[in-house]
Amino acid sequence: MKTIAVIFGGQSAEHDVSIVTAIASIIRPLQLTKEYDVQAVYIAKDGSWYWDNKLKNIELFTTGEIDNFLKKAPKVQIVFDHGLTLVKTRQFTNRKTYKKIDIVFPAMHGTHGEDGDLMGLLNMAGVPYVGCGVAASAIAMDKVLAKLIAEAHGVLTPKMQFTTKSDFEHDPQSFIDAVNKQLTYPLFVKPAHLGSSIGITKVTDKNQLANALELAAHYDTKILVEEAVPNLIELTLPIMGNEQPIPAFLEQPLTSSEHFFDFDTKYMNSGKKGGKKGGAQGYSIIPAAIDAALYKKAEDVGLAVYRAVGCEGIARVDMLVDSITSKVYFNEVNPLPGGLYAHNWQKKGISKTQLVQKLIDYALQRQHSASDLSTTFKTSYLRQF
Repeated sequence: MKTIAVIFGGQSAEHDVSIVTAIASIIRPLQLTKEYDVQAVYIAKDGSWYWDNKLKNIELFTTGEIDNFLKKAPKVQIVFDHGLTLVKTRQFTNRKTYKKIDIVFPAMHGTHGEDGDLMGLLNMAGVPYVGCGVAASAIAMDKVLAKLIAEAHGVLTPKMQFTTKSDFEHDPQSFIDAVNKQLTYPLFVKPAHLGSSIGITKVTDKNQLANALELAAHYDTKILVEEAVPNLIELTLPIMGNEQPIPAFLEQPLTSSEHFFDFDTKYMNSGKKGGKKGGAQGYSIIPAAIDAALYKKAEDVGLAVYRAVGCEGIARVDMLVDSITSKVYFNEVNPLPGGLYAHNWQKKGISKTQLVQKLIDYALQRQHSASDLSTTFKTSYLRQF
């Protein structure tokens, strides 16, 4: 029986979303298979690591008991030495408990997890893990870089301007002038590296721009401003696989022209802004209610972006469609979809337990392929010194 560590939480604005993804969409389905020894590893908001079976219980977090738990629980040490081993020292007895990990299932949305930081550690330790690798994760979590990669592969993206937090704070008016000169309102102002629509503002006129930029700069070191797509249809496509990716159904979030797909719409209001029910949180149509030709076009765009970015395991590609011109624009790619978008895969005929098993298989497949590569090179270089 393989031991799987599900790592979640972290120092991220998406900390709470990570907890729900880990427990509801990964830990529970893995336990239902009865094929794995599942270990819960939680990274607190201060960066401390904890390992305990009690962390598998969502009520520990929803009731606020997690604060009391962390005051008493011993922190876990992570040993990266030809693999990954969890080490926990009992507070009073000094007795150490060890657990060797065979596979890691990351469930950390946002900073220090989904952005590739965690994957770099796991690569160095030689531990197989689920999901995108370092490069794809870093590209996907940088909305600007992902758009530039997509454009280089012939994929349409909305017209944009971007800047760094430091440059904006040094001379905000220059960037504001550039935006007003190059782009047409309405606009969207976004932190470049955050997910879950955190820090995003829809701006309809020049008077709103400065405040929106300041909000984005509060959350991130890079700011993206882009034109809104007219006659909008939003589409999202979950995809899984390595060399031969498989799409789920195109999903159509139900948002009106007055609203965009923000954090509350996704997680807090059960899709009330859309006014209908359909998806995981009751806010979408699956499959998307568009004609066959446009469906195929959008699906092809999603798969093209998945390959261009170098995604593996699982990701979700979001697109924006002008319903009049039928132009499909790439919006962003999410290398760790919230809840793994299990609701969509279920409609495709893949249960939650089958989904996590498939993702583990992809992780092991990638690890096997990587083991055939040489990472060292013998030279006589040092002999000359």
